[in-house]
Amino acid sequence: MGKSAVESARLFNAALGRLVATDTYLVPAKDQHSGTLGGSSEMSHRHMVPMSRKAGRRAFLDGNYARRKLPLKTSEYCIWDTELPGFGMRVRPSGNYFWFVRLRHRGKHRRITLGKTDDVDAVLARAQARRLLAEAALDGLPKRVAIESTPTMNDFVTTHFDDLARVWKPSTAKRNANAWRIDLAAHFGDIPVADVSRADVVRWRDACAGEREARFNRAVPVLASLLKYAEALRMRRKGSNPCRGIPRYKRQAMERYLSPSEYARIGTELRACENEAPKQVAIIRLLLYTGARRSEIEKLRWEWVKPPRLVLPDSKTGPKIIWLNSQALSVLGNIERQDRCPFVFPDHAGTKPINVGMWWTRFRRRCALPDVRIHDLRHSFASTAIMGDVPLATIGKLLGHVLPETSAKYAHLADEFVADAAQRVSGSLASAIGLQT
Repeated sequence: MGKSAVESARLFNAALGRLVATDTYLVPAKDQHSGTLGGSSEMSHRHMVPMSRKAGRRAFLDGNYARRKLPLKTSEYCIWDTELPGFGMRVRPSGNYFWFVRLRHRGKHRRITLGKTDDVDAVLARAQARRLLAEAALDGLPKRVAIESTPTMNDFVTTHFDDLARVWKPSTAKRNANAWRIDLAAHFGDIPVADVSRADVVRWRDACAGEREARFNRAVPVLASLLKYAEALRMRRKGSNPCRGIPRYKRQAMERYLSPSEYARIGTELRACENEAPKQVAIIRLLLYTGARRSEIEKLRWEWVKPPRLVLPDSKTGPKIIWLNSQALSVLGNIERQDRCPFVFPDHAGTKPINVGMWWTRFRRRCALPDVRIHDLRHSFASTAIMGDVPLATIGKLLGHVLPETSAKYAHLADEFVADAAQRVSGSLASAIGLQT
């Protein structure tokens, strides 16, 4: 063995001796016997096991401890907290104390200074240390998407409502704007978009109990649309819409059907008002004969009149055809067309369609039918068709229903009609066989 090899072996053995003496101790590779190690054990058959570190200076680091006069040394030293591992306080030779936290981040040790003890309270420093340690421990795991500060709902509606309203019909946009202004702004206007919670919606729902239940049912879809658009703009987390699953108030269906005597009263008063309000009378007659919606007749244009039908390019359910019977054709044939006016029923200025709502309120009182709405004429049209033994599918086409379920709500009228017919038949049979009915 050469001189250099001997010197290298001597230096290795010396370093190994220091390592074992300070940081490790030897145990047999296969511990088959209990007891202490003998001096004859071979070095190659042993493993080095780390020894526990010597206990450093430790204390519970609170404000009282940070205000103590600790001994100063020529170099800074650390005092570790007894409750939060990694949290400590450095004492510098200058007499300044600093909070810090030591953590392991992606395989590397880091020491982060949290501030001077005179500037940062002990409780705050401990909380910051706990947060940093937690973030290091959770590094690499999926995190919830952070949402930056967002505008209030009032500012959001002011900026983005027109963008959202482009997908709505003009009448729907107007109605939704009123719903925000009247029903929603007072409850949600000052809340940031990202902070609107389910609890806020539930509190609003509870506040609407009673007289405002119908307004809640109409306004909650508007709020849901606004928050859904906020999700699309990344102002809220995806799937965080608090309106989802919020139950609406159950309202009693307002079903009002005209009886033959009530039809007669309306017909008598329409003839009496024909001279003073010809346009309004014509609109009501068309509604009675066609079962159309009020807006479909009020806003009717001459270019859509193509006998024997009305071809509407748009309606509540999209493009629609309204079939005209002989009575409806007679009504349209008696209307004088104004020059350069596209509307069948224009207002006095001839610039927009007439509004028959106020006139109907006075007219129904004149007929002694104060509870009859204009839309009830549409329900009564369906009721009359049912009594005429018209199938529900055909009624749905006449009324312009897209879904069969919409027409199914008139099925109970058919059941009542069948039951009444069965009663009449059974009564006739009972009389025939000499039984009293």
